[in-house]
Amino acid sequence: MLGYRNPQATANLVNRWRVRAGLRSISAHDGRDTRVIFSGGVTSTGAAEAQLMADYAKSVLGFGGTVFLEDRSRTTWENVTNVIPLLEDVDRIKIASQPAHALKARAYLRRQRPDLAVRLVPADDYRPGEWLIAKPLLALHGLWTLRRLSDAERKGSL
Repeated sequence: MLGYRNPQATANLVNRWRVRAGLRSISAHDGRDTRVIFSGGVTSTGAAEAQLMADYAKSVLGFGGTVFLEDRSRTTWENVTNVIPLLEDVDRIKIASQPAHALKARAYLRRQRPDLAVRLVPADDYRPGEWLIAKPLLALHGLWTLRRLSDAERKGSL
């Protein structure tokens, strides 16, 4: 799960939603070997986004599975770069975030490690009706952040 700017001492609204989307992406057949990786560096509060999201998953949502933290990244490119060592031995990779942000991260994984990108599978990070009021603004922001991707990277929606 990719973090989002978090200036407070607890997970903000966006990070809480990303955690819920990530945890609901764990299906019954994923089994005990599932590892959840929270990625995001230090914020203005001194706490890493990854830690804030993990704390929310454990203390509020009751998640008891295996958790890894990547707490150095400050950008989406760094999120992807820094989690690669944690992905080397996995069979399937799900990237959970807002849909446009996840698309960007998947494109970055394809650029950095095409051999790992073939293991990408969809996360459950889009549900019709979610973020209904904010969806137009999120769509505009997503389009703006995706402008540097090639057409082929945009179409590679997994």
